Amino acid sequence: EGNTLGGGGGGGDSVEEARARRLARFGLAPESTTRTAASASSSSSTTEPTPASPVVDADMDTSEPTPTPTTTTATATATAESQDVEMTDAEESPVPMIDPTEALSKEDITTLTTVMGFSTIRAQKGLLNSTNGIEGAVEWLLDHQEDENIDEPVAAIPKTAAVAQSYRCNECQKNLSNMANLELHANKTGHSDFEESTAAIKPLTPEEKEAKMVEIKKLLKTKRDERLEIEKTENIDREKQRRFIGKEMVKTKDQMDREKRKREAYIRKKEKDASKRERVRIRAEFEKDKLERMANQGRLTSKLGVDGYNPDAIQYDVKGAGEEEGGEGSGDTAMAPAQPASKPKPSVAKLDDYITKVASYRAGGDGGKCLKILLAYVRNVVDHPTEVKYQSINVENKAYRTKVKPFVGAKSLLLAIGFAPNEKGDALVLTGNAEGDEVNMDVLGQVRVKLEAAYAAY
Repeated sequence: EGNTLGGGGGGGDSVEEARARRLARFGLAPESTTRTAASASSSSSTTEPTPASPVVDADMDTSEPTPTPTTTTATATATAESQDVEMTDAEESPVPMIDPTEALSKEDITTLTTVMGFSTIRAQKGLLNSTNGIEGAVEWLLDHQEDENIDEPVAAIPKTAAVAQSYRCNECQKNLSNMANLELHANKTGHSDFEESTAAIKPLTPEEKEAKMVEIKKLLKTKRDERLEIEKTENIDREKQRRFIGKEMVKTKDQMDREKRKREAYIRKKEKDASKRERVRIRAEFEKDKLERMANQGRLTSKLGVDGYNPDAIQYDVKGAGEEEGGEGSGDTAMAPAQPASKPKPSVAKLDDYITKVASYRAGGDGGKCLKILLAYVRNVVDHPTEVKYQSINVENKAYRTKVKPFVGAKSLLLAIGFAPNEKGDALVLTGNAEGDEVNMDVLGQVRVKLEAAYAAY
């Protein structure tokens, strides 16, 4: 029931005749058909055959009416152009294939096969699938040594397929030959944006290596000179800073010394002024005592006040225990002023008062010196009770005349503990206390303790 290719009644028509009749309906001449068929046969000889195409073109429904010759020429031209495009695509030559193992390092393959003991195929696959040289290849082989296709030969790849042969830093556009150089560059510059690159880094020739070494040595020398210059500058700056700090320290020390000298000078001036005022006061007291003695026939009536030093009771020995030499009204009172008749005799009960009066003399440390001599007198008697020389005090002695006699309470203390003037009046001899009792060593011991305490507190 069906129709043959071409839609005609003749079932024995060939494919070319059917195509010619079909194209004739579009207004194409038999010559163009023949030329197109020849071109198609020539193209089919170099490419894979496509038998489905003519069948599709010829398999048409015969029930359709045959187009009239009035069909536009543009439609036929568009059909012919589409067929030419299909033929042009079919005429393209196949993509050439290349062996990816040719770009691998022979030294790395030799190391993996001879030293590590891997087969050549495994060594090649390890290097192809790693980016860190021999170390990365060993790690990849250890992870994939159980794969089924581990020992299959490496397949060829299209030539157009790019193979990563280096690494590129996207921040500075520098190519790096291997992963070690990439890590070194990253540590040195701090860059972190890298990608694989197909650009092959050509190994340096011996001449280029030598020139590179010279350049590196020159660069190192320049860097070393710069570092030395920087260190020299830093040393100079440190030396300047050290000298500056030293000068500042000297200035500070000088200023502190000046301040110290000012303070010491101020203290000395203050002490000098105080001593000067004390001397003026003492002279005034002396003048007062002199006037008082002149008015009272050589007698002093004033007493020691609680305010401190008041030298208005400097005593002198009076011959006859308070009686005027030559009798009353003899006119010789200037030689030895007599003690007032109403003056009480020294008593043991007033020892503390005597010591307090002596300790009240502060000008020039006179009270302390007097206490020291009195303590020596008493200590010698207590420590050597049988020694006669310690039981007599020479009143003509300079120490007694200048450090004991002028001070109120000193002689009274000696008289209270048992010392008394001898017949000649040139010495005080230990005979007994003022009440006529014998010498009491216990009292002397107590007086010694009191004098030591007063001298320590002075």
